[in-house]
Amino acid sequence: MVHVRELLLEEGSSPYAKWFNGLPANVAAKITVSILRMQQGNFSNIKWFKGIGEYKINFGPGWRVYLAKEGEKIIILIGGGSKTSQKKDISRALELWKDYKHRKRTHRR
Repeated sequence: MVHVRELLLEEGSSPYAKWFNGLPANVAAKITVSILRMQQGNFSNIKWFKGIGEYKINFGPGWRVYLAKEGEKIIILIGGGSKTSQKKDISRALELWKDYKHRKRTHRR
């Protein structure tokens, strides 16, 4: 089983939760099913690049969930979006992941 967590910003908020909570119920349901699949170890819809993954959901405008691996058994949800905002969403996810890793290194010292 894979543990799925949300990336938290320094002040404690979750960019993923902010995005997810604004989704229509039918889209949120599709996203939730995708997260459950990840928890079971199914990563077949994920394209990995630059240290993050993009989980593609073939529904509506082409929903995406951005995530990263923390070891072998933890997935960190970073954010989401649709095909129409993909470039901006990827840039934001990469920025958030870089910041998270920096904060983690800094706090270990």
